[in-house]
Amino acid sequence: MTSICVAFIGLGQMGRPMSGHLAKAGHAIRAYDASAETLATVAAEIGATPCASAAEAAKGADVLITMLPDGNAVRTVLIDSGAAAALPRASVVLDMSSSDPVGTRTLGKELAAQGLPLIDAPVSGGVARAKTAQLSIMAGGDAAAIDALRPVLEIMGNRIFLTGPLGSGHAMKALNNYVSAAGLAAVCEALVIGRAFGLDPEAMNEVLNASTGKNNTTEVKVKQFLLSGAFNSGFSAGLMTKDLATAAGLADAMGIEAPFAHDCVAVWQKMVAALGAGADHTEFFRFSAEADRSSR
Repeated sequence: MTSICVAFIGLGQMGRPMSGHLAKAGHAIRAYDASAETLATVAAEIGATPCASAAEAAKGADVLITMLPDGNAVRTVLIDSGAAAALPRASVVLDMSSSDPVGTRTLGKELAAQGLPLIDAPVSGGVARAKTAQLSIMAGGDAAAIDALRPVLEIMGNRIFLTGPLGSGHAMKALNNYVSAAGLAAVCEALVIGRAFGLDPEAMNEVLNASTGKNNTTEVKVKQFLLSGAFNSGFSAGLMTKDLATAAGLADAMGIEAPFAHDCVAVWQKMVAALGAGADHTEFFRFSAEADRSSR
């Protein structure tokens, strides 16, 4: 693919390696982050041009990528801070954040009125797979526009899924994280219950992985983050709870009863209240254990 200019907004734990892969592939990166320290560090690390604002980063960019905490932050950058207005009309906006799918469709209409196509392309795989460029990317929007950007997406991820019209990528991401969070909570509670009965948690996890209880948590989180006490997956409980709320809100918007989704949100909100939004989401195991002790 011919080298292009990419405005990359959001250089956190995910954006840092993702922008780095794009720079390594030969694309010119105009970068912006709300943290001046992070911006300076990452720009120097990957050879990007640091910009004083998102609007400055957008000037002359062929593609603007947002990797931000939520859709509100994306809207602030694009609309309120003027990044969309600063983009050339031939540019494409690629929101790789975990945004609200209903809000994405509204934003898409506003950008379309300015002649800017929007693609939602959230990712799954966490920091570890962001570093190795093995993210799963869920892309929603115009199929031809996505196809044109496929070479860019393939620099950051090894599995690209076309999910449907605009907003479908964000809907899929929220629903994926709902299933992931529910599975993690179930595993944590099972381990705490089993340990109280006298079962060895490591042996329990081996059985789960050889049985029908196997899931992402048992395969890649129990030993590395839970039983080790590391709790450093790089994804916060606050963001997980936000994504859960997005999934439950999507159910409400579609007029679908989803009692378990709402119950799951409530449980994770309790975890955040107890340990803080900045706690790693794998600390749900610690929350479950402490809840067990406090109930005795």
